[in-house]
Amino acid sequence: MQSEIRVPALGESETQATLVAWLKREGEPVSIDEVLAEIESDKVTMEITAQEAGVLSRCLRAAGEVVHPGEVIGYLEVGAVADTAAAVAAGPAPAAPSESPAPTPAAAPESVRPEDEEIPARPQKPQVQAAEVAPLSSERHEERVPMSGLRRRIASRLKQAQSTAAILTTFNEANMQPVMDLRAKYRDRFKARHGTDLGITSFFVRACAEAVRHHPAINAYIEGEEVVYHNYFDVGIAVSTERGLVVPVLRDAHRMSMAEIERKVAEYAQKAREGGLMPDDLKGGTFSITNGGVFGSLLSTPILNPPQSAILGLHAIKKRAVVEEDRIVIRPMMYLALSYDHRLIDGKDAVQFLVKVKETLEYPAALLLDL
Repeated sequence: MQSEIRVPALGESETQATLVAWLKREGEPVSIDEVLAEIESDKVTMEITAQEAGVLSRCLRAAGEVVHPGEVIGYLEVGAVADTAAAVAAGPAPAAPSESPAPTPAAAPESVRPEDEEIPARPQKPQVQAAEVAPLSSERHEERVPMSGLRRRIASRLKQAQSTAAILTTFNEANMQPVMDLRAKYRDRFKARHGTDLGITSFFVRACAEAVRHHPAINAYIEGEEVVYHNYFDVGIAVSTERGLVVPVLRDAHRMSMAEIERKVAEYAQKAREGGLMPDDLKGGTFSITNGGVFGSLLSTPILNPPQSAILGLHAIKKRAVVEEDRIVIRPMMYLALSYDHRLIDGKDAVQFLVKVKETLEYPAALLLDL
């Protein structure tokens, strides 16, 4: 019996995607939930998995072709046994055209993880592996490659943000010693109890959730001639992948425990690197957090993620001399940058929001004592 292999539903308002690669070849055996192919839309890269066990009997579409939601792109012979000789003769699974290699890794903001707790990436498949950096040569030449759908989407949204919003950035710095002391003291017990590492993500998400209670415009956006306010806090966490930047969303982050936040961020980061994010993972979001510090960034001005009105940029933690009670001491400091839409958010609100985040990080007990 033949089973159809169909393109899954894509993101909101998306009507097409590109078939990046077949990961199985015709005549090859397939297990339930095994990945058959990868597709890439303007928003996300997705894996198409086998719903039943059998043999991949026919591929109707080749890598590099445009496909649409619900379209049949191949057939699976359910319960069949593979003809090993035929599978070998068929050669490797068809790869993407040579003139359209995957883009090189973008220097985009990483997920909000501490610098000593990077999530290891799964080895990339040959079909989607980024091109190696070529050494400079005395022979001058240029190479032109098409932009991927995801890169085009990133370019469009960033340009939209700059063209529409009146973007302004305010800065502050936070002494991260209290957070680092708390992590050092409770990290092992936290992991034993909750099965996940205690990073810095949860501290920032909780601090921002507390701050927007006092400054709701940070969590709102402009639509036409109206301001849309939210009584919930959905936080987008920027994650850099081989193909570009994606921003999965923590739903109802104001209700999540620190352990729930850390588990969800780790899950999203892993799924992003493996191409497993679904369109629903990226929908919505009322505020975003991005961390250039994992790449060594000391200070930057993040760009808004439309239609959101604010985004918090985190940076590298560096030991610096600071003054406390008229004494010069060494503390691990982090610069914070809040970019915001000045059409909606006044400078006073933006500055006070960032001060509230700073104060919460420097006195994390406030998160537990509701102070």
